[in-house]
Amino acid sequence: MKQLLASALLCISMAAGAQLPKASSGEIKRIEKFPSKHVDARNIDVWLPAGYSPAKKYAVLYMHDGQMLYDSTTTWNKQEWMVDEVATKLTKEEKIRDIIVVGIWNNNTLRHAEYFPEKALKNLAPDQRKELLLLIKEGPKADSYLRFLVTELKPYIDKTFATLPDQQNTFIAGSSMGGLISLYAICEYPKVFGGAACLSTHWIGKFNDDNNPIPPAIIKYMQAKLPSPKTHKLYFDYGNKTLDQYYKPWQLKVDALMEQKGFTSESWITKEFVGEDHSERAWQRRLHIPFEFLMAK
Repeated sequence: MKQLLASALLCISMAAGAQLPKASSGEIKRIEKFPSKHVDARNIDVWLPAGYSPAKKYAVLYMHDGQMLYDSTTTWNKQEWMVDEVATKLTKEEKIRDIIVVGIWNNNTLRHAEYFPEKALKNLAPDQRKELLLLIKEGPKADSYLRFLVTELKPYIDKTFATLPDQQNTFIAGSSMGGLISLYAICEYPKVFGGAACLSTHWIGKFNDDNNPIPPAIIKYMQAKLPSPKTHKLYFDYGNKTLDQYYKPWQLKVDALMEQKGFTSESWITKEFVGEDHSERAWQRRLHIPFEFLMAK
């Protein structure tokens, strides 16, 4: 259990201060303490590719846990996603369209509350819901978080930067609980997001899977709310070490649902990575796969 809880800390993604991350290529522009009527103010780190020009138009990828994306020297665990390196390489190889990346910092004390799919709570029995709310002590806040993202942050990004604001050029991604909220975003706002990447999706919703009603509740929500496979793409993956060891049985049930809903290899991918754990280093090694799948030229 101690080892499990230690690995679970990787989900928390605490910030290591407000130092501006350095990009290996391109530039990072920070919006300090972006104000919101729906959630606490937080930093937004926007990565612009080398040669960024207002005369061009760029697809936009919104990513959760934004303080963990670009520069390991600024993160609490000295790991990073290497988003700037991956995006630069794939763009140069003409495997993906021109993109900018919007890194949304988490509020670490509210991370679970903001990232847990709120409407899935309705699929729990009252006693099960009460037990989960003991874990989400601040109460569910995912609907508020998505309202912030869709009605406040996205309009600002589209006004400030040279974006392609339509659904087919707007994407969302995250890992662990960030995978859950990415899935929730494309289900709740299918007209806004055209694709979602959900890495090491934290189906279990807590730190163990004993007599756990949470995954069936999320899958039941998906049954009702998955977007159309004709207009949307979804990427899932998982490893088999640390927290990821719990994901495969539930991911297989999700995969069966995806097939039932008409998703094919054109609109959906699930990948297993044997030997990989629940960490930014693991996610960085396979980030190119969802990038190419969702944002191909």
